[in-house]
Amino acid sequence: MKEIGVRELKNRASSIIRSVRQDRAEYIITYRGRPAAHLVPIEQEAAGQEAWAELERLSQEVSARWQSDKSAAELLDETRR
Repeated sequence: MKEIGVRELKNRASSIIRSVRQDRAEYIITYRGRPAAHLVPIEQEAAGQEAWAELERLSQEVSARWQSDKSAAELLDETRR
């Protein structure tokens, strides 16, 4: 499995995604030398659809329980100051 830095991913995104899609390559994405993400191919289109459906379900669950008057983006922005 290849390791690449986030800057290299940014600079070579198209060729890396092509490698993942066509060659089934897997990458560990690093940030400042430490693993930050794992880029892997989706095995089947159905698996991808299941993942999106799960993300949508989780989004609805979070929205239903959201108690703040501020959006998540606003709260994150406040923590970055």
